[in-house]
Amino acid sequence: MAYSANSKGRVIFHIDMNCFYASVEMAHNPKLKGKPIAIAGNPEERKGIIVTSSYEARAKGVKTTMPVWQAKKLCPDLLLMRPNFDRYREASRAIFKMLSEITPLVQPVSIDEGYLDITDTKELGTPVEIAEYLQQRILRELDIPCSLGIAPNKFLAKMASDMKKPLGITILRKRELASKLWPLPIEEMHGIGAKTAEKLKKVSIHTIGDLAAHDVYSLKQLLGVNGERLKNLANGVDYRPVDPEAVHDFKSIGSSQTLAHDSTDWDELHQLLDHLVENVAKRVKRKSATGKSVQLMIRFHNHQTITRSKTLQKYIDEKKDILFVAKELLKKHWNEEPVRLLGVSLQNLEEKRQVGEQLDLFTYRDNVKKEKLYETMEELADKYGKNVFLSLNSEKDKEQQPRTSFQKDFLDDYKKP
Repeated sequence: MAYSANSKGRVIFHIDMNCFYASVEMAHNPKLKGKPIAIAGNPEERKGIIVTSSYEARAKGVKTTMPVWQAKKLCPDLLLMRPNFDRYREASRAIFKMLSEITPLVQPVSIDEGYLDITDTKELGTPVEIAEYLQQRILRELDIPCSLGIAPNKFLAKMASDMKKPLGITILRKRELASKLWPLPIEEMHGIGAKTAEKLKKVSIHTIGDLAAHDVYSLKQLLGVNGERLKNLANGVDYRPVDPEAVHDFKSIGSSQTLAHDSTDWDELHQLLDHLVENVAKRVKRKSATGKSVQLMIRFHNHQTITRSKTLQKYIDEKKDILFVAKELLKKHWNEEPVRLLGVSLQNLEEKRQVGEQLDLFTYRDNVKKEKLYETMEELADKYGKNVFLSLNSEKDKEQQPRTSFQKDFLDDYKKP
């Protein structure tokens, strides 16, 4: 497994926690180790969704996004748990702190994975020695297993980290593409989803090697500029740097939630919409952002998903403005079929200070007053808990389903040590 850091090229790690949520729960309660466990949004509901599961559960066929009833049918002794996002955030922060002690060039891409550029850390040992150190330290101090990929660029490092799990360390050199990468099915290539894989198979591209050898012109005809990009990646060409600041780049902020049951109740959908928009508005304010496009996502009972958006003439960031557009989109595009999931996002975002305020003097003064009030409320909420402020007409909080934007929520909150 020799790998020299003395070459002219870069040395990139991709680190990925194994069954992260389940692993955190097993670290918290060691009695769960070796048992089939799954994290589910609403374990009591048959239509609750599996968020993640342990390897023992996966061996029985349990998969992410699978309904609870189906998972229990495949694995009758499956232990179901509600997600504890605070616990996962805490573990994630500890992990990224360890990574930042190796190099300042750390780029988180989600709560449980990230890239490191260790090219200039020769004094710490060889790349394999550094990878082994990180893997063992995370396991020893947090009891969480991880896999690492070592390669000359981000794409190959990501592909390498997926090759051996759990507790794998895999090196993928460019000279090894023909033997290690190209034989893999095209759907296993990072960056290629089910629809793109389907298109590629129609033109006889079944493996990553087929893509690497395919004519670039026909790929661009089929997939646009993305065709050339994917061909380059398949040939091991990826010049993207590990960018610690990329975590702060954002073009949209969204929130989505699966309903406990398929619903055609207009009031119930409006109530969920209100809840989602409140989450979006809070995060938009926290980032001092503003946007001019609202997108609504509707997933129906048969898993068909549609997204519809509306672009506005001016930027907005208030809950009432986002909610108005979201409700308008729902009214216009919902066909009254049972709904399984709703999502709302504010897009085309800019930082407020970079956008000329489209406000008259009186509105501006009112806006400033409200922002100071919001800041005070958020400070009190941080100190005394999120329920310190209660709306007089609000109903008792219901049990929450996990929101699929949690990975992005983590990135919004990430602060470099």
